[in-house]
Formats: sequence, structure tokens, C-alpha cells
Amino acid sequence: MASPNIVVVTDSNFESEVLKSSLPVLVDFWATWCTPCLAIAPHVEALAQEYAGKIRVGKCDIDANPMVPTQFEIRSIPTLLMFRSGEVVGQLVGVVPRARIHDLVKKAL
Repeated sequence: MASPNIVVVTDSNFESEVLKSSLPVLVDFWATWCTPCLAIAPHVEALAQEYAGKIRVGKCDIDANPMVPTQFEIRSIPTLLMFRSGEVVGQLVGVVPRARIHDLVKKAL
């Protein structure tokens, strides 16, 4: 997660970084041990760069931050949730092509 366009989302900053964001926010729920999560990470990072200033992109490590994934009933990872005005407006689960993530982001704009 080396991109300056990606924010680390935690249980303690979720409200301020995601729910109260003036921009739509794509949150990637992941874990360090999750190979599929690592497979989609480059796509998420590329979209963070492509849409910089139009959306925010965050990554939430489910092992370090169990409260938010529980609140949103994250049952498998990777899970991508798209938020707009504090509400979930889209979701993708599993390894998906970059084009599907792109479509999720476009629908939120």
C-alpha cells in the first residue's frame, strides 16, 4: 500500500475518513495473509491514482480492525464497498477484473 492516494482506514478513523467524506470512498477490506486480496491490490491502487481528487480510496485490514468489517457484515475478503454520502452504494466480493471495479466507481460519481 505504497500509494499516497490510499488512506489506511481503521476502526477509529472510519467515520471521519469514510462516512463523513465529501467525496465517494472505495474501501478495500483485506488481510495480509489473503492471496486474492494481494491479487486485486494493484487494480485498487491504479484506480486510486486514476480517480485522485474525484474519489477517496481506503484499505481496511480486517485483522487489525475487526469492528468496521463486523458492522458491514464482511464475510469474505477481498470485499470492496463503495460509499457515497456515508451510505454503501455498491459492493464487490472476491477477485474481480479491474473493469468491474472501475464500473463500481463510475456508478458512485
